[in-house]
Amino acid sequence: MEMEKSGKFSDYLFAKMGPPTSTELPPKTTECSDAPVELTGYRRWLSENLMLLVTLSGVLLGVVLGLSLRPLNLHGDSIMLISYPGELFMRVLKLMILPLVISSLIAGSASLNAKMNGKIALRTLVYFASTSFFNAALGIALVLLIHPGNPDLHNADDRSTDRRAVNLLDSLLDLGRNVFPDNLFQASIQQAHTVYLPKPSILHVFNETMNDTLASGSEAQRLSEDLTEEVVLVRDIQYRSGTNTLGIVFFCLVFGTFLGTIGQKGQVVVDFFAAIFEVIMKMVTCVMWLTPVGISSVIAGKILSVGDLGLVMSQLMWFIVTVAIGVFIYQFVVMQAVYFVVVRRNPFKFYAGLIQAMLTAFATASTAAALPITFRCMNEKLKVDPRITRFVLPIGCNINMDGTALYIAVASIFIAQMSGMVLGFGELLTVLLTSTAASMSSASVPSAALVLLLVVLTAIDAPVQDVTLLFAVDWFVDRIRTTNNMLGDCYTAAVVEELSRKELMALDAASVNYQDMPAGTPNGHGHGHHDGGLLEGQTELETSSKCVMTMTDSVVVDISAVMNNVNLQQEHCNRRV
Repeated sequence: MEMEKSGKFSDYLFAKMGPPTSTELPPKTTECSDAPVELTGYRRWLSENLMLLVTLSGVLLGVVLGLSLRPLNLHGDSIMLISYPGELFMRVLKLMILPLVISSLIAGSASLNAKMNGKIALRTLVYFASTSFFNAALGIALVLLIHPGNPDLHNADDRSTDRRAVNLLDSLLDLGRNVFPDNLFQASIQQAHTVYLPKPSILHVFNETMNDTLASGSEAQRLSEDLTEEVVLVRDIQYRSGTNTLGIVFFCLVFGTFLGTIGQKGQVVVDFFAAIFEVIMKMVTCVMWLTPVGISSVIAGKILSVGDLGLVMSQLMWFIVTVAIGVFIYQFVVMQAVYFVVVRRNPFKFYAGLIQAMLTAFATASTAAALPITFRCMNEKLKVDPRITRFVLPIGCNINMDGTALYIAVASIFIAQMSGMVLGFGELLTVLLTSTAASMSSASVPSAALVLLLVVLTAIDAPVQDVTLLFAVDWFVDRIRTTNNMLGDCYTAAVVEELSRKELMALDAASVNYQDMPAGTPNGHGHGHHDGGLLEGQTELETSSKCVMTMTDSVVVDISAVMNNVNLQQEHCNRRV
């Protein structure tokens, strides 16, 4: 047995060495001039962080350009031309969102088995809900402690008299309608939402008839006023422009999960979507070289478009400070602590690897627009398992809104404080729950939180009209909270990867065992004395179908076998010790 093993080992060494060549001497090392020179010192650091420096230079250039051009009081056309390169940059980034989400989710979920997808999805959703709930609670604690709401800021002249009918039930039901779209192609360009329209009735028809027949006279005017008071609003489901990313994510998740269960027959489809993902990532690398121009244009145009920047900042300074403190506490304390406890690595090194994606999210104010760059940082720089990032990041881009939950909680109580309202424990609990639910139904587009804020204000019966006061600073606060949303997705992927490491290793081992199986033995077992032939009473068709079925279920079977072997080896080692 020992001689046989040594013979196999020597054969392996000779195979690795390759066939014997001629008697020519090997070339000298000095002649290998084509070998790449390894960079050291600051040159290596500059090469690794060049894209980060390019993104940071774009942000700083935009701030300096915007502040320096404000005293010139530029015309609206000039501001539009300054913002135009940034608009094109945003459009190119958003152009790649849909193929990136589709390809990453299908390829990612198909690379895992159905049971593994269920475990990862459950861990991801529980983590998302927990962090959103914590951020809402953190926002409530900070706004009660700092008390930024000043009743003197309340300006009755600026208040609109239009009270929008907003209901938390409608928001949650719209979330379900968008998760289950009735038309996949329509979901690419439209999303469902609830609107309130006047109920058509006989009174309205009679009103129009009276106005036509009695064009003048006090009787027609009196009848018209009476009938106007009878207007009743009813719900109506309509579609508005915008990609229904939630519906596409759900479909791709289910499609990829079932695609992974059909074995080799679906491998060509998996390879197709994996190739699409690689192509999109190469396109992202090219687009990133446009970052200095695009990001600086976006930031400079936004600074120039604000009316009285100093007055707005001075009036709402404490509101901005409250949101910023909450974001910084969550980013630098809570997220780092969770990462260190679960992953047992340096959290700030992980944070430093995400600065480029965070700056992009800050500049674009959109988690979805920063998704291509986030994928690039997670896969290439931080080396997180692509099977986890392809699964978690597209879902988190639409569901995980940690910064939005914090912002909604702070803004709703801020408006209540401005109006002189005293909120009890019941109202605060309502803000906590509705902020968490509303944030998870948020769309990953700029300023979506302002629409969701109306839901919370309606729930605590606060003045909805005062939301217009926050429009002046939302362009800045939106960028701060978007970094929280983006970083929350990345840290979730790292935590879920660590929690799923045992299953991922078993899946890798199962795939290795499957590749090492001898031909004609789908499950790795011999056929005894039949030597791979047909069993008694078995046809060739039955054998091939059994082989295909075994290949389809090989991953699941091998995972349990590998886990049993690992446990048996551990028990054996413990007994020996």
